[in-house]
Amino acid sequence: MAPVAGERILDVGSGETGLAGLEPDLDVTGIDRVHRPDYPGPFVRADGRELPFADGEFDVTYSNSVIEHVVEPSDRRALAGELARVGGRYFVQTPNRFFPVEPHALLPLVHWLPRRLGRRLWNIGVSDDPFDETLLLGARELRKLFPEATIVRERLGPLTKSLVAAGPADKIERAVLGLRSSATRLPASGSPRGPS
Repeated sequence: MAPVAGERILDVGSGETGLAGLEPDLDVTGIDRVHRPDYPGPFVRADGRELPFADGEFDVTYSNSVIEHVVEPSDRRALAGELARVGGRYFVQTPNRFFPVEPHALLPLVHWLPRRLGRRLWNIGVSDDPFDETLLLGARELRKLFPEATIVRERLGPLTKSLVAAGPADKIERAVLGLRSSATRLPASGSPRGPS
């Protein structure tokens, strides 16, 4: 499922360092709405709702905690469509709306309150993100945006902390099967060198 050497990856909403900073050996192109002069790899300033790339130009599109900042439904659909269009596979992570702590402000339950009250309490938290530019999603909403994906639940104990749309499901399954078939098997002794 994970990218392999030689695959091209597009990190949509990369921020200052993004995936390229975490995985310097991968071929990662960052994209963000603001210029990132210190990005540690190729960078394109663009809006994720209208990506300046051809269909399937990247092997993988990746977006970590971005889609919840695209609050208008039509804009979310446009971003989701672009992520699926330019990548052969996509991985889109977002905090789960049903986790009791809002992960940007680190405030319990504030995202479950009526918007007017949540907006008033937002500044008590630690987030620099404007309240009105953050709207968390649940699994059902993520599935509507990525109907061909498998929704993976990242858990903290029994609670789902965040969600990942990994898709399209058929390509993810083929990638997993390909990794399994190419895996090296250990000898029966459990040692890579065999019995001593």
